Amino acid sequence: MKNNATNSPVLTLVYGAAIAAIYVVLTMVFLPISFGPIQFRISELLCVLPYFTPAAIPGLFIGCLLANFLGGAAALDVIFGSIATLIGAVGSYLLRKNRYLVSVPPILANMIIVPWVLRFAYGSEDMIWFSTITVGIGEILAIGILGQILLSVLIRYQHVIFGKAAA
Repeated sequence: MKNNATNSPVLTLVYGAAIAAIYVVLTMVFLPISFGPIQFRISELLCVLPYFTPAAIPGLFIGCLLANFLGGAAALDVIFGSIATLIGAVGSYLLRKNRYLVSVPPILANMIIVPWVLRFAYGSEDMIWFSTITVGIGEILAIGILGQILLSVLIRYQHVIFGKAAA
């Protein structure tokens, strides 16, 4: 029987847990800019990780869920903000063959869902289109720019960090 540790369920769980933990820490360290109608969530740069491993999908979802909960977000935000991250992570994984398209699903998922969360969870008076623009700018900066920089660095070391299962 072939022993391939890179496909081990335990290793997948460890990768997912590590990604969730890093997401939570980055959100909490940058707490003042991680929440609100105009937000720049640094932890969103991790949304490019499904390029390397499917373990990033539950890791990002659980990380966002915990960060929202620990950050004092409203219940609707904890639920639907986390679902936006989950949708984006699944989309990123599906588009992993093109490193530049990996950033698109989480940006779009957040631009579509988060403005409505801001409206209904927090009573934001901003028009939906304005929130879509402000959330979109934050997501483009975090995922489209910082995430792509992270992706470029990690591509060099992908087989060391993610093993043979890397893209």
